[in-house]
Amino acid sequence: MTRLFLTLKCPDTIGIIHNVTGCLAENNCNIVESNQWTDSSNNTFYMRVAFDSYTFDYVDLSDLFQSVATKFDMTYRVYEDRKTRVLILVSKSDHCLLDLLYRASNNSLPIDVVAIVSNHESIEPIANQYKVPFFYWPAYHYNRKDQEAAIFNLYQAEYIDLVVLARYMQVLSPDLCDKLGAKKVINVHHSFLPSFSGSQPYQQAWKKGVKLIGATAHYVTSVLDDGPIIEQEVERVDHSYTPEKLIAIGRDIETTVLARAVRYHAEHRIFINDNKTVVFK
Repeated sequence: MTRLFLTLKCPDTIGIIHNVTGCLAENNCNIVESNQWTDSSNNTFYMRVAFDSYTFDYVDLSDLFQSVATKFDMTYRVYEDRKTRVLILVSKSDHCLLDLLYRASNNSLPIDVVAIVSNHESIEPIANQYKVPFFYWPAYHYNRKDQEAAIFNLYQAEYIDLVVLARYMQVLSPDLCDKLGAKKVINVHHSFLPSFSGSQPYQQAWKKGVKLIGATAHYVTSVLDDGPIIEQEVERVDHSYTPEKLIAIGRDIETTVLARAVRYHAEHRIFINDNKTVVFK
């Protein structure tokens, strides 16, 4: 028995679910989870199916499903059930990194952290603790092309599925974003943008007396912080909260939001819908 995942999107019409499930049943597959939704604004149907195959692997089923896909003008893919190979980029703040490593180590996230890259040496002891290869590659204006070339070479050499920016305080160049492609990089940041940008955003928010703080995880594109949003979370605060307490709460929210986004991606639950996402949680 092999656990597989089918994701698809196509113009909405009658008979899609019947044909999809019928094809799987005819090929000795047992559906264990199914999600579907139609965006009425553009008449697009989205579907994710997790199923057990007793006969075929994901390559064979990809070929067998082609007739259904052609009939409904589908974009589809069949995935095997394996851990997503992840490259983590991180700067000084280590809370998101530690959370991802812990979740990966106890199998609560279906990922394999293949390597960690940082522009700060202080992260190396954490990588050593979890026995993950560590690369200290400083990022300055005069060496950014070489540094990003090294990141991309590592990405290719290790067959990375997903790059996670776990509070990586460097902006990826449009060239690197284009090389990595869509749905290949996830970033997390506080949700004060664009109101409180730059340094010390929590101090800025505290001075303004904000009542909500939060975090956003999104796919990275060549346009800064403009990629499709995957997950967000907020928490109410009040006048009694100091800037330090706001920062602590913000860190907790960032770790939660990033872990959710990585899990949704690793479990093939995310579809791009223009500049938005469809997420089957």
